Amino acid sequence: MTKLVESYSRKPAEELPLLFQRILQNTIRDFYRRQKTRSIWTTLFSSFLPTNQEKEPEDYDPLETLELEGLSNRDDPRKLLEQTQLISLLEKAIEVLPARQREAFLLRYWEEMDVTETAKVMGCSEGSVKTHCSRATHALATLLKKQGIEL
Repeated sequence: MTKLVESYSRKPAEELPLLFQRILQNTIRDFYRRQKTRSIWTTLFSSFLPTNQEKEPEDYDPLETLELEGLSNRDDPRKLLEQTQLISLLEKAIEVLPARQREAFLLRYWEEMDVTETAKVMGCSEGSVKTHCSRATHALATLLKKQGIEL
Protein backbone atom coordinates (compact mmCIF):
# COMPACT_ATOMS: atom_id res chain seq x y z
CA MET A 1 0.00 0.00 0.00
CA THR A 2 2.87 2.37 0.75
CA LYS A 3 4.31 1.73 -2.72
CA LEU A 4 0.99 2.81 -4.19
CA VAL A 5 0.91 6.01 -2.17
CA GLU A 6 4.57 6.85 -2.78
CA SER A 7 4.57 6.31 -6.51
CA TYR A 8 1.03 6.95 -7.71
CA SER A 9 -0.53 9.53 -5.41
CA ARG A 10 -1.16 11.89 -8.35
CA LYS A 11 -2.99 9.33 -10.49
CA PRO A 12 -6.78 9.47 -10.89
CA ALA A 13 -8.73 7.56 -8.25
CA GLU A 14 -10.26 5.15 -10.78
CA GLU A 15 -6.78 3.85 -11.71
CA LEU A 16 -5.76 3.07 -8.13
CA PRO A 17 -7.46 -0.35 -7.78
CA LEU A 18 -5.71 -1.64 -10.93
CA LEU A 19 -2.39 -0.20 -9.83
CA PHE A 20 -2.80 -1.73 -6.38
CA GLN A 21 -3.60 -5.11 -7.94
CA ARG A 22 -0.47 -4.97 -10.12
CA ILE A 23 1.76 -3.89 -7.21
CA LEU A 24 0.32 -6.68 -5.06
CA GLN A 25 0.81 -9.25 -7.83
CA ASN A 26 4.44 -8.18 -8.40
CA THR A 27 5.14 -8.20 -4.66
CA ILE A 28 3.79 -11.75 -4.39
CA ARG A 29 5.90 -12.85 -7.37
CA ASP A 30 8.99 -11.27 -5.83
CA PHE A 31 8.28 -13.07 -2.57
CA TYR A 32 8.07 -16.45 -4.34
CA ARG A 33 11.22 -15.74 -6.34
CA ARG A 34 13.08 -15.05 -3.10
CA GLN A 35 11.63 -18.21 -1.56
CA LYS A 36 12.82 -20.22 -4.56
CA THR A 37 16.33 -18.81 -4.22
CA ARG A 38 16.39 -19.54 -0.49
CA SER A 39 15.09 -23.03 -1.17
CA ILE A 40 17.86 -23.69 -3.69
CA TRP A 41 20.56 -22.60 -1.25
CA THR A 42 18.99 -24.55 1.59
CA THR A 43 18.90 -27.65 -0.59
CA LEU A 44 22.49 -27.18 -1.67
CA PHE A 45 23.74 -26.72 1.88
CA SER A 46 21.63 -29.54 3.28
CA SER A 47 23.99 -32.00 1.60
CA PHE A 48 26.69 -30.73 3.97
CA LEU A 49 24.72 -31.60 7.10
CA PRO A 50 26.56 -33.99 9.38
CA THR A 51 25.57 -37.61 9.11
CA ASN A 52 26.50 -38.56 12.66
CA GLN A 53 24.15 -37.99 15.57
CA GLU A 54 26.68 -36.02 17.65
CA LYS A 55 25.89 -32.65 16.07
CA GLU A 56 22.40 -31.25 16.13
CA PRO A 57 21.24 -29.85 12.73
CA GLU A 58 20.02 -26.65 14.46
CA ASP A 59 23.57 -25.94 15.65
CA TYR A 60 25.19 -26.70 12.36
CA ASP A 61 26.19 -23.83 10.06
CA PRO A 62 27.61 -25.13 6.77
CA LEU A 63 29.26 -21.79 5.98
CA GLU A 64 31.26 -21.84 9.20
CA THR A 65 31.94 -25.53 9.60
CA LEU A 66 32.24 -26.89 6.09
CA GLU A 67 34.12 -30.16 6.31
CA LEU A 68 35.54 -31.38 3.05
CA GLU A 69 36.53 -34.85 4.18
CA GLY A 70 34.07 -37.52 3.23
CA LEU A 71 32.22 -35.34 0.71
CA SER A 72 33.72 -37.25 -2.19
CA ASN A 73 32.08 -40.43 -0.86
CA ARG A 74 28.63 -38.89 -0.51
CA ASP A 75 27.63 -38.80 -4.16
CA ASP A 76 28.76 -40.59 -7.23
CA PRO A 77 30.42 -37.86 -9.34
CA ARG A 78 28.86 -39.25 -12.50
CA LYS A 79 25.36 -39.06 -11.00
CA LEU A 80 26.04 -35.58 -9.68
CA LEU A 81 27.18 -34.44 -13.14
CA GLU A 82 24.12 -35.98 -14.81
CA GLN A 83 21.82 -34.31 -12.29
CA THR A 84 23.50 -30.94 -12.80
CA GLN A 85 23.23 -31.26 -16.58
CA LEU A 86 19.58 -32.31 -16.38
CA ILE A 87 18.74 -29.33 -14.16
CA SER A 88 20.55 -27.02 -16.56
CA LEU A 89 18.64 -28.40 -19.56
CA LEU A 90 15.35 -28.14 -17.68
CA GLU A 91 16.04 -24.51 -16.70
CA LYS A 92 16.86 -23.64 -20.33
CA ALA A 93 13.68 -25.36 -21.51
CA ILE A 94 11.60 -23.45 -18.94
CA GLU A 95 13.11 -20.16 -20.13
CA VAL A 96 11.86 -20.89 -23.67
CA LEU A 97 8.23 -21.24 -22.54
CA PRO A 98 5.84 -18.33 -23.10
CA ALA A 99 5.63 -16.05 -20.04
CA ARG A 100 2.18 -17.13 -18.82
CA GLN A 101 2.95 -20.83 -19.24
CA ARG A 102 6.27 -20.42 -17.45
CA GLU A 103 4.61 -18.50 -14.61
CA ALA A 104 1.85 -21.09 -14.20
CA PHE A 105 4.30 -23.99 -14.36
CA LEU A 106 6.70 -22.51 -11.80
CA LEU A 107 3.97 -21.51 -9.39
CA ARG A 108 2.20 -24.88 -9.58
CA TYR A 109 5.11 -27.30 -9.68
CA TRP A 110 8.12 -25.40 -8.37
CA GLU A 111 6.38 -23.41 -5.64
CA GLU A 112 3.85 -26.21 -5.07
CA MET A 113 0.85 -23.89 -5.06
CA ASP A 114 -2.61 -25.31 -5.73
CA VAL A 115 -4.69 -24.22 -8.71
CA THR A 116 -6.71 -21.69 -6.72
CA GLU A 117 -3.64 -19.98 -5.26
CA THR A 118 -1.95 -19.91 -8.65
CA ALA A 119 -5.03 -18.39 -10.26
CA LYS A 120 -5.11 -15.64 -7.62
CA VAL A 121 -1.43 -14.82 -8.06
CA MET A 122 -1.71 -14.79 -11.85
CA GLY A 123 -5.00 -12.90 -11.86
CA CYS A 124 -6.80 -15.43 -14.07
CA SER A 125 -9.30 -18.29 -13.81
CA GLU A 126 -8.49 -21.74 -12.49
CA GLY A 127 -9.23 -23.20 -15.93
CA SER A 128 -6.64 -20.87 -17.41
CA VAL A 129 -4.05 -22.07 -14.91
CA LYS A 130 -4.78 -25.69 -15.79
CA THR A 131 -4.50 -24.93 -19.51
CA HIS A 132 -1.22 -23.05 -19.09
CA CYS A 133 0.24 -25.84 -16.94
CA SER A 134 -0.84 -28.54 -19.37
CA ARG A 135 0.63 -26.71 -22.35
CA ALA A 136 3.84 -26.01 -20.42
CA THR A 137 4.34 -29.65 -19.41
CA HIS A 138 3.69 -30.85 -22.97
CA ALA A 139 6.09 -28.24 -24.38
CA LEU A 140 8.77 -29.17 -21.83
CA ALA A 141 8.35 -32.88 -22.56
CA THR A 142 8.70 -32.20 -26.28
CA LEU A 143 11.77 -29.99 -25.83
CA LEU A 144 13.49 -32.48 -23.55
CA LYS A 145 12.56 -35.44 -25.74
CA LYS A 146 14.26 -33.70 -28.69
CA GLN A 147 17.42 -33.67 -26.57
CA GLY A 148 17.09 -37.36 -25.79
CA ILE A 149 15.75 -37.00 -22.25
CA GLU A 150 12.57 -38.76 -21.15
CA LEU A 151 11.31 -38.16 -17.64
